[in-house]
Amino acid sequence: MTVQKLERYIALALQIDCDGVHPDRDRQSAVARMTHSIVRIEQAIAGAKRWIGADLKLIVLPEYILSGPPWGETIPEWAAKGAIAPDGPEYAGLAALAQKYGIFLAGNGYETDAHFPGLYFQACWVFDPAGNRVLTYRRLISIFAPTPHDVWDKYLDIYGLEGVFPVADTAIGKLAAIASEEILYPEIARAHAIRGAEVFLHSTSEVASPDLTIKQIARRARALENLAYVVSANTAALLGVDVPVDSSNGYSDIIDYHGKQIVLAGAGNTSVASSFLDLAGLRAYRRRPAMANMLSRQALEMFAESFATADLRRRNGLLQGDRLLIPDRAYFQQRQADAIARMVERGIL
Repeated sequence: MTVQKLERYIALALQIDCDGVHPDRDRQSAVARMTHSIVRIEQAIAGAKRWIGADLKLIVLPEYILSGPPWGETIPEWAAKGAIAPDGPEYAGLAALAQKYGIFLAGNGYETDAHFPGLYFQACWVFDPAGNRVLTYRRLISIFAPTPHDVWDKYLDIYGLEGVFPVADTAIGKLAAIASEEILYPEIARAHAIRGAEVFLHSTSEVASPDLTIKQIARRARALENLAYVVSANTAALLGVDVPVDSSNGYSDIIDYHGKQIVLAGAGNTSVASSFLDLAGLRAYRRRPAMANMLSRQALEMFAESFATADLRRRNGLLQGDRLLIPDRAYFQQRQADAIARMVERGIL
């Protein structure tokens, strides 16, 4: 069957409450809460689809939308309570929503991996309208969670570099995911862009402010640097952890490939942050020789050796030969302190 390619469609950064599982004492209670969250997500999708119309083809959900963040749990405790198995019923429920409403559904959460028992990764995912999972991206930079870089050699052996920087070629364009704070790091977006990414899916749970925040600035920069759209979904209320519930409430937005904010949501549960994406215009602009065509002007090989030999943050911190190490929470601060010490030693700082 030939899949129709769409060059113009509506994307939505769906801003809804995140009901975290931190208060739950066991997996059973956490699963019940996640299941209820899927029901809330469906209600929001159904309403958005009816309100916005049949052109709505892409919905991006906020960061860790089913679980919320860990809040003091050890790595094994959170893997058992808050992380989802790749073949788990929670993912099946999300896939069913994508299929039922004929949309690409993107989001973010914590997931386990049978190759790395005892650990979890923060993962971005996309389900297509047939309910197939067409993209899995694991967050690479985190100060709170294990990442593929902590088990780098083994991770590359299993998934390869294309599995580290996946780009899904779909009916609605070439999609790539950027997790939350990673929008601040231009190298991640660029690694996706040189693999063809046209739309960056940004699930986040970030400080909400009417003033320009660092992530709002970064979204605009990543969009114009790479001539790509950014669809960024922030949480509404953040429940289940000991912060004021509206600290991350609002300002989901969509940025076009010129770095301009197309639409901006206010606070609360809302489908306001929706807009047409014009992929035909993006592709024509990318192919047009001009000073503003930054993606084509970048000579990346000039920087390759500098990056390759920098070795600031040690890879394989959780591998000891073939043995997988399960860290305590102090590991992540120690990892950063080690990187800073190496930078001081080399005269960088």
